[in-house]
Amino acid sequence: MGKTGLVLEGGGMRGAYTAGVLTWLIDHEVEFDYGVGISAGAMNLCSFAMRNKQYLYDVGVIYMPDKRNVGLNPLLKERHYVGYDFMFDRLLKETIHYELDTLRQSSMEIEIGLFNLNTSKVEWVKKQELDDDLRLLKGACTLPLAGSPVPYRDGLYMDGGVTTMVPIKRSLGYGCDKHLVIVTKDEGYVRKPSSKLLLNTSKMAYHNQALIDALKIRSDVYYEEMNIVDELQKEGKALLLRPSKNLGVKRFSGDAEALKQLFELGKADCEARKAELLGFLGKA
Repeated sequence: MGKTGLVLEGGGMRGAYTAGVLTWLIDHEVEFDYGVGISAGAMNLCSFAMRNKQYLYDVGVIYMPDKRNVGLNPLLKERHYVGYDFMFDRLLKETIHYELDTLRQSSMEIEIGLFNLNTSKVEWVKKQELDDDLRLLKGACTLPLAGSPVPYRDGLYMDGGVTTMVPIKRSLGYGCDKHLVIVTKDEGYVRKPSSKLLLNTSKMAYHNQALIDALKIRSDVYYEEMNIVDELQKEGKALLLRPSKNLGVKRFSGDAEALKQLFELGKADCEARKAELLGFLGKA
């Protein structure tokens, strides 16, 4: 048997879809040798490696649309549009008691991607390197301009999605023979180039040319990564799961009912492709 890899895109609130898929996989006792996640995919990956369906549901469906997480409330309290302090410093640590000891004991190797503003490079952090204060996990989910870069030791971190959105190359580099790839946009999604407003605002905020250069080619990188996934599918080495329909959930917008529907869609899409999915993963 070769190695199987789990590849997770981010997507903010759209990550409720991934949470639904991962819940279905846990219910069907599916395991992987390796997993890699970006942004919201990093958090979902950690919850999956802990085999904790409650974490997946609570974070992805209940708390993502919380007024303390997105909108005016965090803008007033944290001076940013997204309440990363609320999510990581209070919710995960104090409310749902997100325990990384369970993650470290998992047999699954994982990596999450972070962009280090101090080195202008993406770093791939393993489960053993994650800190109990969740600083690195917080940094991995902090989007440019939506939150403050997270300091940790000698680094200053933000979402690795500025350079890598569908981290299929990491799964290939790990030596996986098969890859289950989960993205959070439906088939009709079109990624547009970064706007001049985003580029100019980021330039003023971070004074980091490598970051700006990465944002300029971000849409090209996305399609390059998706093309790799398409080629692997043709070779029978990858299986792509994505929402079968657009429920209107955006990165930063979606109410609890819409997120619940998206979560359930993740489970339903897996059920509709059950034989194909389990056969591909050697569980048939």
